Amino acid sequence: MKYLVALFALAMPVVAWLSNTGMFGPTNGAISDRYPTLIVAAGYAFAIWGPIFLLDLIYAIRQLFDRRPDERLRRIRPWTAAGFALTTTWMIVFTLQWFWLALVIIWASLACLLYAAWQVSHTAHHARSRWWQWLPLSLHAGWVSLAVFLNVAQVIVAFRLFPTTQMLPWTLVLFAFAAVLLLATSVRLRGNPWYALAAVWGLVGIFAKQHASTLAGAAVAAWVALGLAAVVVVTSLWQQIGASHPGQPRIGD
Repeated sequence: MKYLVALFALAMPVVAWLSNTGMFGPTNGAISDRYPTLIVAAGYAFAIWGPIFLLDLIYAIRQLFDRRPDERLRRIRPWTAAGFALTTTWMIVFTLQWFWLALVIIWASLACLLYAAWQVSHTAHHARSRWWQWLPLSLHAGWVSLAVFLNVAQVIVAFRLFPTTQMLPWTLVLFAFAAVLLLATSVRLRGNPWYALAAVWGLVGIFAKQHASTLAGAAVAAWVALGLAAVVVVTSLWQQIGASHPGQPRIGD
């Protein structure tokens, strides 16, 4: 299993590079422009994949050669391998514009990554694991926690499931679901700063994109994204303070 983790960690940046060359079809940016939404982030925000891939490779290499007895590391290997494999598969499937399949894949990858991040983070059930485990998996899980809703929005627009001229009402519903997922997970992970960082990075990217957009409702969506980013920051800090002072009550305790 540890070799599969390493293989799929290497596959992610390789497939991402091939995807950006147009080997499988239009790039993600081109597809995003074809199906504009009120919850898509500015192009620069997706640069976070660079650090995610690098840190996932560090994790994969360290776990490959780690000799310390670590039952938790062995337990999460199937989940991290699956999360990395699904992330790789999503890049190909999304580029091929098989949107429904891509949606299923990205949600499945999120489930795997959240479980792995929960196992290695400081939670009510676990002490925090070594940095090369909890940092990469937390950052990856945090970004995908927001990316799933970007994916949902693009499916809605691509198949015209809801009005595409007035997207704000259903976009606000997506923001509400995103808030529930991000805040609940932040609480469960005791304010994990890397999970929060990835989510906030994406939300600020949404603000930047929508603030400059001419789509109807974009201005409202921009400020909702920024407001949610602020709430994620406050929640994360509050949970971290509570974790460092066990006697202080925390949200969710």
